[in-house]
Amino acid sequence: MKLARAPRRTPPETIIALIDVVFFLLVFFMLIGRMDATAPFDVTPATARTGADMPGGGVTLAIATDGALALGGAGVSRAQALEQIAQTLQSAPDRLIRVNAHQDAPLSEVLPLVAEIEAMGARDVVLVVTPPAP
Repeated sequence: MKLARAPRRTPPETIIALIDVVFFLLVFFMLIGRMDATAPFDVTPATARTGADMPGGGVTLAIATDGALALGGAGVSRAQALEQIAQTLQSAPDRLIRVNAHQDAPLSEVLPLVAEIEAMGARDVVLVVTPPAP
């Protein structure tokens, strides 16, 4: 007596490969998506101008790595520097103020000075930077 074999069934599609694809897509979109809050208005960052000559005239305030200040090449205290800049701005309000900070100077020293100089009414405050080597 011959018994008939049951017809062979094709194996069902595996869903494991689909789960992997969905997981990779999820990770991909999480990595490229923006997670930070966006401003409620359009913000266009400033553009650095390289190759242009430094504007002439004005006063140069130098800031060392330890926060020491020099104005016009002479070492001064913070109060003296701000007083001299205020006097300069009173006599010539359109005078250029140049801030030359060492690359290792902490921003906690540089930014408050720039803010105080702007609050005094300085029209132009130029931050001196060194462009990266080509």
